[in-house]
Amino acid sequence: MTDLAIATHDLSFSWSDDAPILQSCTLSVPKGEFWMLLGTNGSGKSTLLKLLGGLLKPQSGTLEIQKPFGFVFQNPDHQLVMPTVATDVAFSLGSDGLSTLEVRHRVEESLAAVNLRHLQQRPIYALSGGQKQRVAIAGAIARHCEVLLLDEPTALLDPESQIDLVKQVQRIVRERGITALWVTHRLQELDYCDGAFLLDQGRVVDQGDPIRLEQRMMELQGSFL
Repeated sequence: MTDLAIATHDLSFSWSDDAPILQSCTLSVPKGEFWMLLGTNGSGKSTLLKLLGGLLKPQSGTLEIQKPFGFVFQNPDHQLVMPTVATDVAFSLGSDGLSTLEVRHRVEESLAAVNLRHLQQRPIYALSGGQKQRVAIAGAIARHCEVLLLDEPTALLDPESQIDLVKQVQRIVRERGITALWVTHRLQELDYCDGAFLLDQGRVVDQGDPIRLEQRMMELQGSFL
């Protein structure tokens, strides 16, 4: 896995024997690139991301992911637990044994990376949805995560905030050399990634060029409807 940040081989998962979610799912994401995971509803996208993040355990197959990694949920309110922006980012560093000075430095550095340094003392409840997602991403950056796993992070955002967030992640990947895997069904977001995977019925059926996969996704959506 020298040049890969994420690799799975024949990964399978189901909630019951007669309802498989993932079936022999194999993919790999190169280090330092921004990839997206596409598929219609029920194709297994979020389940695959949760397996990679250790939130679920596969029934069979193997997976490897570069550590440390960060997981950004669809709803940021499910992971932001402290009252202010700075204290929430600092909370993510609680088990790292860092000095107060180093924690402060990492908080400022990570918030600067998502353009929120000026909102350090802002209450979490006073943030927009897009700002909350950026705080969640800042928490991963503060921990010096090598990989970002993002589960439909724009699902609850307005169209302008959706594009702003995907641009932010693209910039962070390029500037910091980290890897990102982003689950989406919004085809316009494909304009900002290096490559994509297409899931259908729990299998990776195509991968590579985002433009070509956009067309295949449109075909799948048409047949699904």
